[in-house]
Amino acid sequence: MLNTRIVKEFEKLLPGRVLTANSADFDHVRKLYNGMIDRRPSLIVRCRETSDVAAAVRLARAHDIPASIRGGGHNFAGKAIVENGLMIDLSEMKRISVDLARRTARAQTGLKLGEFDRETQKHGLMTPLGVATTTGIAGLTLGGGYGWTAGRFGLACDNVRWLEVVTADGDVVECSEEQNPELFWGMRGAGQNFGVATQIEYRLHALTKVYGGPLFFPLSAEVMSFYDEFAAGAPDPLTMLGASTKMPDGTLAFGIIVCYLGSPAEGEQAIKAIRGFGKPMVDMLAERPYLEMQSLFDKDIPPGKRYYNKAHNLRRLTPRAIEAVLRFTATMLPYPSVIGFQQLHGAAARVSATATAFPHRYDHHVVWISPVEEDPALDTEMIQWTHDCWEALAPHADRAVYVNALDDGAVEGEARVREAYGVNYARLKALKQIVDPTNFFRQNSNIVPEQTTRAA
Repeated sequence: MLNTRIVKEFEKLLPGRVLTANSADFDHVRKLYNGMIDRRPSLIVRCRETSDVAAAVRLARAHDIPASIRGGGHNFAGKAIVENGLMIDLSEMKRISVDLARRTARAQTGLKLGEFDRETQKHGLMTPLGVATTTGIAGLTLGGGYGWTAGRFGLACDNVRWLEVVTADGDVVECSEEQNPELFWGMRGAGQNFGVATQIEYRLHALTKVYGGPLFFPLSAEVMSFYDEFAAGAPDPLTMLGASTKMPDGTLAFGIIVCYLGSPAEGEQAIKAIRGFGKPMVDMLAERPYLEMQSLFDKDIPPGKRYYNKAHNLRRLTPRAIEAVLRFTATMLPYPSVIGFQQLHGAAARVSATATAFPHRYDHHVVWISPVEEDPALDTEMIQWTHDCWEALAPHADRAVYVNALDDGAVEGEARVREAYGVNYARLKALKQIVDPTNFFRQNSNIVPEQTTRAA
């Protein structure tokens, strides 16, 4: 626990923005989205400006206090909060400005996806950001950022033009292709390791409506094999997510959620093969506002439920992989628990693996093994089921993983972090040695500086 003198230093430098365990709203503010996470920091700094973030970093460094960074607060793994340390909370930093002439938006990093989308949609514009409006823009973007429009417009990190970053020394720097280009490269895919992004400028694209929604079929090896084959040939405007799940009545189902960037007539033509596969149990395909597509599943994953996740990258759904999914779906907790298959293809796959820190530039699915429940008594069973399913799929997966899905990074160790960054790992390690040699930013899927590695 921090002593009174240190707390007073924070309160003096950041008046009205420092919470301790005695503060009336401490317990409310420390809560994260995932009800499984129940950690108590010694101090929370509620930042409103970049200068607040810089001051908090400098004080934490001066007193050797472990610090974590919270943006939108969606993080299921709980990396945004550190026990008995300092939580630097950006969730009140929500300014956003849209430059119509340059077709860009500059946003503070306490924003959630839905807040960002609502502002840009006032002008008929968007940038690729995730599949749930409750996700924070910062964590999603700094790790890559898959979403419904990746096939046409790439990942969130591919659309970043500029960042404002607080470094491990508490300095405020700007980075872009012209300013601090190596830091700019590293922030786009591994950003949590190098600093606190306080503002992000995104490239915007014109889009107001999509043709999309879910179709649910009875679960079978045939529908999963069909999904795999169909996804492999999907055109850029069509991005999909498959999901194996158990309905509340026990029915096993496979969802094919599609998002087509175009008219309903064009969308129907693009998914013609799905229509020909068979009659779905549920068909919710429709032309919808982009905002509606983004929020389609928000109600199913509300804050406070108990979430867990492990992940793989999978190029294709082989018969053995499908067999494992069928077996584990039969014993999973009911929906919204899923074994999901989030597609990356098209524009996102045509970027060079070394153009940004995010390296997985090939057609694949992120396999999200993601049970959900509300009863703490089920935690042990839920976690064991997830690990068993992950192990069963491991022989069929790539030696690669999406860092934003790497919830167990601290447990799985450096080998798994290497898989997250692949061909870029050595370059990232060198960058870490330059910008954060003491590993101040370590509450993440951590890239350990070379000097620290040797000392250990």
